[in-house]
Amino acid sequence: MSKQKRLIAEPTEEKRFVKTKQRERHVRKGRMKQDRLRAFFRFFLTIGLALGLFNFAKSPQWYMHRDMFNKVDGYSIEILNNRIVPAHKIFAVLKNNKVSELPIYLTRTTEVKRQIKKLTPVENVYIRRYAFPARLQIIVKERIPIITIAPDINVSPVAFFTQDGKLIGKEYLPLSKDINTTLVLSNGNKGDDYKKWDNERLNQIQKIVKYIETYSGEPVEYADFRNPNDIFIKIKTVNIRLGQLDETVYDRIERIPSLLPQVKLVDSKIKYLDISWEKVNYLKLQ
Repeated sequence: MSKQKRLIAEPTEEKRFVKTKQRERHVRKGRMKQDRLRAFFRFFLTIGLALGLFNFAKSPQWYMHRDMFNKVDGYSIEILNNRIVPAHKIFAVLKNNKVSELPIYLTRTTEVKRQIKKLTPVENVYIRRYAFPARLQIIVKERIPIITIAPDINVSPVAFFTQDGKLIGKEYLPLSKDINTTLVLSNGNKGDDYKKWDNERLNQIQKIVKYIETYSGEPVEYADFRNPNDIFIKIKTVNIRLGQLDETVYDRIERIPSLLPQVKLVDSKIKYLDISWEKVNYLKLQ
């Protein structure tokens, strides 16, 4: 009886073993199919990504428009911070530049900077590159005007000096009203040729103007340097005759606070307050 049971059990275990092997083969086949399918999808995904990246890199949005240096559309090229140099002057120096055929991220802007820096009021240039669509943003750093030159108080300025001593002509005038400068009257004659003024002379003028504003408490309207040996400085209350700019000029300016109250009490029209003498002050009436 036990032998019969053993004979019956053995075929059952063999069947189980066969079934187990069959299941394992089935699982292996399923995994192989999944691996092949994954590899198939990875291959096509890689091809798709490669084509997508290629088309993305070759997109027209990466490339600058051929006429961007000739069109003032405010979008292909954006110019910022130019308060002295008009945009049309910047485009005038750029129009002969050849637009790069490379994508914007490979485009060099050295030549564009060099061309813009030829404009005298421009101290430096910074350029940002953007894509979609390809465009340039030009940020201009301009020189700071400090002194404006005019031949007469009733005549428009003809030139101006910048902080670093550059003399710039009337092609960039008038200046914006929010740019504060000292108006200096000068004819540009012999002995008064403002074209020959150096930084030392400019600093001297600025120092004298600040000195007078400090001691008078009033802003200087203009400085008259048409006769370099007989300087006048105009403030709101009175025209001040400084005379020569010798070593005593700052001591003479320091008298102004004690003289202005007396000037304001005079009923007659005053031509100027004379402090050109070392120890004597007087009022010149009209």
